[in-house]
Amino acid sequence: MCYETTLTKAKEQIEDYSQASFQIPLEFKPYYHLNGFSYPNLQIIKIDEPNAIYPASWGVVPQWGVKDIDGFRKKYNTLNTKSETLFDGVSKDLTSNRCLIIADGFFEPHKSNGVSIPQFCYIPSTEYNDGRDLFCFGGIYSEIDKTANAYSCSILTMEANNFFSEVHNVKKRMPLVLDEELHNEWFNEHLSNDNLKELMKHSFTSKTFNSHAVSRDLYKRGINTNKEYILQPIQKDTLF
Repeated sequence: MCYETTLTKAKEQIEDYSQASFQIPLEFKPYYHLNGFSYPNLQIIKIDEPNAIYPASWGVVPQWGVKDIDGFRKKYNTLNTKSETLFDGVSKDLTSNRCLIIADGFFEPHKSNGVSIPQFCYIPSTEYNDGRDLFCFGGIYSEIDKTANAYSCSILTMEANNFFSEVHNVKKRMPLVLDEELHNEWFNEHLSNDNLKELMKHSFTSKTFNSHAVSRDLYKRGINTNKEYILQPIQKDTLF
């Protein structure tokens, strides 16, 4: 599962990385921590507009749920969608509505002695001053109001690899972070269901992730964790 994410880069850096332009630039401010259960906006690139970046409410809502979004979200948790069940249930009509969801880090729970310790996960980089690379989750989206450019989205998840099995050591899941070489293929509108299943199995980035433990403030209510300190390690070394 992936319910907490970060995107600290400036608009210009994001546009340069994605080769896409913000369509509603005033809707974006860099953030150190977003909690999915507040249904904030993530920044997405849609399959039908690969050169445009739009805000999309986190938690995909299919067309039949749009009339009562609050009621839908009380019944369904669609912050994530399992890649293995993409073609079933709530997401079955959205498989062709694929998107890239831009991020530069996310948080996963690591269980130790019965206590969940949040781990900040990122791709190390020398290109950016903060030392973290930009990347894209594979996702799906829905159109809530076309005239208002209002969308919702969900991050796809998959069975954890060896690294993330140690990080997310109970449920052993990880978000689908797409390899940059496969971004165009993700937007191939001619993919069959079988082709898409194979793509999801083999498209996780070849870049190396790091992780480190961060403050358990991340799990506390009433604390503003959208601050730089929430990314800082609580110990000098990485978890592994």
